[in-house]
Amino acid sequence: MRQRADTRGERLERLLSGAFGNSTVSARRFAVCLAIIATAAFAGRAVYVLMVAQDQTTSYDEVYYRGEASNIADGRGFELPHLAVLALGSGEHPPLTAVMLVPAAWLSDDNELALRLTVALAGIGVVVLIGLIGREAAGPRAGLVAAGVAAVYPNLWMNDGLLMPEALATLATAAAILFTYRLIRHPTWMNAAGAGAVCAVAMLSRAELALLVPLLVVPTALMIKGLTRARRVGIVAVFVITAGLAVAPWEAYLLSRYERPVFLSYGGGGALAGANCEATYSGPLIGSWVGLCKPNTKAQEASLVADEKRSAALRYMSDHLDRLPLVITARVARTWSVYRPFQMAKFSEAEGRPRWASFAGFGTYCVLVGFTIAGAVTMRRRRIALVPLLAPVAIVTLVAAGFYGLVRFRAPAEVSIVVLAAVAFDNALARIGSH
Repeated sequence: MRQRADTRGERLERLLSGAFGNSTVSARRFAVCLAIIATAAFAGRAVYVLMVAQDQTTSYDEVYYRGEASNIADGRGFELPHLAVLALGSGEHPPLTAVMLVPAAWLSDDNELALRLTVALAGIGVVVLIGLIGREAAGPRAGLVAAGVAAVYPNLWMNDGLLMPEALATLATAAAILFTYRLIRHPTWMNAAGAGAVCAVAMLSRAELALLVPLLVVPTALMIKGLTRARRVGIVAVFVITAGLAVAPWEAYLLSRYERPVFLSYGGGGALAGANCEATYSGPLIGSWVGLCKPNTKAQEASLVADEKRSAALRYMSDHLDRLPLVITARVARTWSVYRPFQMAKFSEAEGRPRWASFAGFGTYCVLVGFTIAGAVTMRRRRIALVPLLAPVAIVTLVAAGFYGLVRFRAPAEVSIVVLAAVAFDNALARIGSH
């Protein structure tokens, strides 16, 4: 009886090893398997775009990004998107999402399918980078498991059919995590510069990802063993200078265009105003965002309007400090699908994600959470650095607490969820093989 059990265990191990390779799989085999996973992931996303995404609700943000990309493709530069009639001018959002769409807009004469498939390609980049992160953190098999999970995980692919910044922000966050792991293993100036460049890309996709600087790279530089203080300072300096130089052209444009200083975008004022009002401090919408809450402003210029909205939000916060802890808790709980997940699915539907996809994403996420915790414990026991994977989780939580709760804001942290879950699954495969 014992012999039969051992035989079944060995068969399962051989089956899984054949599909995903083992801890000593060659670089060539890893690359081939990763390419196959990425190709399958793109095929699935293309089907989703063709059959589902094109027919969903078009949100205001999609109209904005598409309009700005069209303007750039037509040679008008970062001017007021002609479709985004509610915008006060370019700069309401960071520029990179619109820039990413420009080649497709120019080549296809603003064909919507081409634009959406461009976003799907960014999603494939996420799958590939997650595979590389998994390999860097826990070996080739963990990398292929991570890529496989990323390929089918609804909370990733349902963003990849929308003209929104989440796919690009997730891609840049994944690249930052990968460069950070490489910086830990090989603390060279080149890796520091690479980390700075991809963090700049992240900031130019979503402004709050500027938090990658204090929460990801700086702690990483401090934890690298065997470096002198001067070397650590030099690595941080190279990173910061590279990121600053990459962001500088856009920031210079904003400073020259608006009356008040604007960092990456002026949209933060409106975000705060819609999240700090009576409707979002109590009742069924607590912790969320309501556009009708935005105060009427006398100013006409974008940065002045943003300042008035920010001031109104801060006044409301100071007048309702007793409610703020509960509101912040609701914001964070919404983002992490702990509070009103079905209402959040309804909100996502208004942004172009079908409700069934949100439900699938919620169910898969609930399964992955347990593996994610187990993966973190496994990496801790193996003395593998966790900071690169925990930093996006901290950033998402802080942003939710400071602004409002929305599941799509969790997108950068989905990278960490998938990688950590894959580490746990890889550890389980190793245990199966050892018995």
